[in-house]
Amino acid sequence: MTMKTVLPLNLDDLLHCRTVESERVEFKRSWNPKTTGPQVLRTICAFANDHHNLNGGYVVVGVEEHGGRAVLPPVGLAPAAAEEAGKWIRGNCKRLDPDYQPVLFPEWVGDRLILVVWAPASHVRPHRVPEGRGRWRYWVRVGTETVDAEHSGLLQPLIQQAARVPWDDRRTLDAHVVDMSEAKVREFLHEVKSGLLDERDVNKIYWGMRLTTKVNDHEVPRNVGLLFFSKEPTAWFRGAKIEVVQFAADRGGDVQEERVFTGGLLDQYRGCMTYLGNLLVNHLQKQESRSRARSWVSYPLAAIQEALVNALYHRSYDVPYPDPTKVYVFPDRMEIISYPGPVPGVEREHLEQDAVVRGVPARNRRIGEFFKELQEAEERLSGLPKMYRAYGGQRLASAQVLLRRCPDVLPGDVAGAPRVRRAVGVARRGPPSGGRGRRRRASPH
Repeated sequence: MTMKTVLPLNLDDLLHCRTVESERVEFKRSWNPKTTGPQVLRTICAFANDHHNLNGGYVVVGVEEHGGRAVLPPVGLAPAAAEEAGKWIRGNCKRLDPDYQPVLFPEWVGDRLILVVWAPASHVRPHRVPEGRGRWRYWVRVGTETVDAEHSGLLQPLIQQAARVPWDDRRTLDAHVVDMSEAKVREFLHEVKSGLLDERDVNKIYWGMRLTTKVNDHEVPRNVGLLFFSKEPTAWFRGAKIEVVQFAADRGGDVQEERVFTGGLLDQYRGCMTYLGNLLVNHLQKQESRSRARSWVSYPLAAIQEALVNALYHRSYDVPYPDPTKVYVFPDRMEIISYPGPVPGVEREHLEQDAVVRGVPARNRRIGEFFKELQEAEERLSGLPKMYRAYGGQRLASAQVLLRRCPDVLPGDVAGAPRVRRAVGVARRGPPSGGRGRRRRASPH
């Protein structure tokens, strides 16, 4: 049996669930074909079905789990047990309908051998598992559990979803593999500390990272590969850039400065964040009860980072949406706009400060994965809470979503921010400092 020897992501980050959400990792202490085997097979099926478009997940055999986290150092597997597990998994995955094969990685943690099973999202989902006596069952992940899709009421949505491959995982037929920059890919692997960096054959690297796919007798890049690793993604995706406009007054005022950030998506994000960070103005507020003055920035950097990553991750880059991601900076607010708005299932009330955001299928599955591996994004459903925490627990204005777009609006200063007079696509309820102010609703443009 041939098994891969290097993971496309950092093993330590995987074991600690730093760059992969815990719901996408399942740990198994030991291997037993009669008990562990069927459990692993169902979980592989669930990851392949990828109901929430998170790009599948990982099963790690030889590591005990406690409270949703890996117990380290790992228990480990004997080499013969790892070999047996790999053969059993490969053989039984052929019994899935349709056939599906995960990627197996034997990895060493110190002197302990473990088996990492990577089950990326399938392009021929949904898959089902034979359960004996002619019965078949579809499995999906709900949180950290593998559940029967039919019994959970998720079978019909899963079947409907099967015809749609997320945009960022689709192939780009009018592009070539050489349109991706090997240097950019290797920089990424170096930053995430992946062992795949040692591979000399760049085509094997692209295949291991799932940046390419085969069409007839040749390879073509996937959209996510061009978006992150080409020199100019706008050659294929017109909206793949960030436009920043700084206004001297409200929307009708003069434009002080305008910048456009292009290049790979990571280069756009980091260039834009550097520029916005330089715009943050330090203010002084003298405390009545103190002789010392304290300072703070106009916008918490963590809130801007989270809003911008969310805008880049969740937007559509497809042909009908050629507009760039937009950042409008006003004296009293910042608007971050991505198109065409939230995915179906996310409603206005889910953007309230104390709301519980529902887990719904993501528009893109790979973009968020790369941002997480670079530690530029955190776990799923944590974005809005992180933005609110960045404001020190103050009650913030609530965003109201328009059908066409959903701006993230950040109020001005952390303390004593002026009330927003007008904002596109949002309604504001009073100043974030808790002062009085009547509710104002903006008209869409």
